[in-house]
Amino acid sequence: MDNSNIQQYMASELILAIGDIPTYALYGEVGDDPTADWVHCETIQIRSRLHNYRILPHRHEKLFQILHLAEGTAEIVVDGRSTQLIGPAIVTLPPMTVHGYTFSPDVQGTVLTLFDSRLTHILAEMDGVRETFRSVHLISLHDHEDAARTLTADIASLAAELAGRGSARSEAIQARLMLILIALHRMQGASQTDGGRSPVRRALQHALRFRELVDLHFRSHQPIEIYASRLGLTSPHLNRICREHLGDTALGVIHQRIILEAKRYLTFTSLSAKEIALALAFDDPAYFARFFKQKTGLPPLAFRAMQQDAMA
Repeated sequence: MDNSNIQQYMASELILAIGDIPTYALYGEVGDDPTADWVHCETIQIRSRLHNYRILPHRHEKLFQILHLAEGTAEIVVDGRSTQLIGPAIVTLPPMTVHGYTFSPDVQGTVLTLFDSRLTHILAEMDGVRETFRSVHLISLHDHEDAARTLTADIASLAAELAGRGSARSEAIQARLMLILIALHRMQGASQTDGGRSPVRRALQHALRFRELVDLHFRSHQPIEIYASRLGLTSPHLNRICREHLGDTALGVIHQRIILEAKRYLTFTSLSAKEIALALAFDDPAYFARFFKQKTGLPPLAFRAMQQDAMA
């Protein structure tokens, strides 16, 4: 998919249907320019006003997004948790994050979208930066006035490159995007000076890579030994790293991810508990119900009722 045209991939609210949670490639129009087929840029206003300034919860399968809220307000819901943002602010969203927005009618800003695989390629030689963007970040720019001005200028320059037809256009777009990503990384206080050579830094990289593998394979219920082997670690070593950097055992991290997905299904779909159990590769729906209650304190349908009451 890396070499496909992103504007074709993003066309017409394409739903990829994982369960009943809408999984959009993205809204967009088919373009005819092959020189920047991996990135898309549009204003928040032009898309949100078509939907009365409300974008219902959905997720993108293979796309990474940066939303720059320059002016106005936004309520963002990420995995059922609501946060109010007042511009200027930045939101970064890795693939498969369930999110939705309600914007004020005076909203101004930009949404940048690119293939997550291209993000990995761009940041491949920049140790520590890629890890920053494996998680959701909501960044207020009110305390970063100089950085906010620079980001606004860099995003405007990137949009101008996309709209133009200059020579080395794709390379210029990539360079502008890299500056934006580095600025956001620095705001997170994530810059490292040890080049990844310290034991602590290496352990953190293993922990983040493990979490990435869990995101890919949690439905298959693989044993810890398989994950450890893929990381070149022993199971006890992986457990120590997870406790130190992720706050739980390796098995606990896997269980957290399964429960998160179950909560998403219960909150955003009408699937029955049995259907959700099957979607998460539980052979016994009764065991799934017990597992869910053990981890959350509520049976699945009671959790759904609670979420519906809260959203109402």
